[in-house]
Amino acid sequence: MNGIATYQDNTVTTQSKGRLIVMLYDGAIKFMRLAVMELETNNHEKKGHYINKAQDIINELNAILDTDAGGEIAANLRKLYCFMSNRLSQANVKRDPQMIRDVIKLMEELNQGWKAIAG
Repeated sequence: MNGIATYQDNTVTTQSKGRLIVMLYDGAIKFMRLAVMELETNNHEKKGHYINKAQDIINELNAILDTDAGGEIAANLRKLYCFMSNRLSQANVKRDPQMIRDVIKLMEELNQGWKAIAG
């Protein structure tokens, strides 16, 4: 197991910043899809777990924004991240898979842009 952990750590630490952001987006999207799947099978505990994981990633993306260097783009991303996190909170309480799908769609669109930038 130690070899796997070392490989995973090296995979993350050797990536460019753009590629790391793509990895974060991919992770959040994965967790939101799992949340939808658990919601549709009425597993509300796991649904909440996956929504929380997606929100943790979104909150991290928000926290690492460089608003000084990023200017208006960073400010707009911050608004989107706050919207996504709030929307996921509402989806969790209302048990609404469509609200989660809406955030997935938004994040997938942003992720395409990051993938283009990261190469």
